[in-house]
Amino acid sequence: MSFSLLAFSSILFLVDPFAALPTFLAVTAGQSPSKRVRTARKASLTALVVLSIFAFIGQYIFRLFGITLPAFEIAGGIILLLIGLDMLEARRSPTQEVPPDTEAAAHKDDVGIVPMGIPMLAGPGAITSVMVLVGQAQARWQLLAILGSIALTSLICFLVLGSAARVGKLLGETGIRILVRIMGLLLVALAVQYFVNGLADLGLLQHAKVI
Repeated sequence: MSFSLLAFSSILFLVDPFAALPTFLAVTAGQSPSKRVRTARKASLTALVVLSIFAFIGQYIFRLFGITLPAFEIAGGIILLLIGLDMLEARRSPTQEVPPDTEAAAHKDDVGIVPMGIPMLAGPGAITSVMVLVGQAQARWQLLAILGSIALTSLICFLVLGSAARVGKLLGETGIRILVRIMGLLLVALAVQYFVNGLADLGLLQHAKVI
């Protein structure tokens, strides 16, 4: 249960569909409600496919490049920390979204796959988290928990982005900022945990007990 909750929370916080709401509304401003729903569906499916692919090939990438799990945990912790610090300031990390991409997307007819699906939803942080989780998985059910977390996160993305206008009005700009900051705080804690796990796996620290 604890592994499943860790997998779901880390993937959801990194994909973070709530932080993507303002950008989604901006790049789909000229679309009809039905087309906006289709765009949300395409973005969510793109995130589902991309993250699932890395869940399956993550261990092979480790072997191909000779990367150890502790090294990837430490590197992933640093990446997640940078993203979390940006979220604490209620702004999107440059690893997920940069102004030129948003401006270019505003002039595209189809933004579901790029840039909404990747990198705004399935960005480097989410991909890194999935690969670390796969590296930590010791049993088949844990891999299934990761895939289930990816699927559930993608469903939440569709529900949030598919009804972006209503969710935006319900939460308001202040509500979205507060939610993003809370997720950022939890993500920073998760990043530090990844870093500590990497050092512990190298034998430099003892594994701490979960509260």
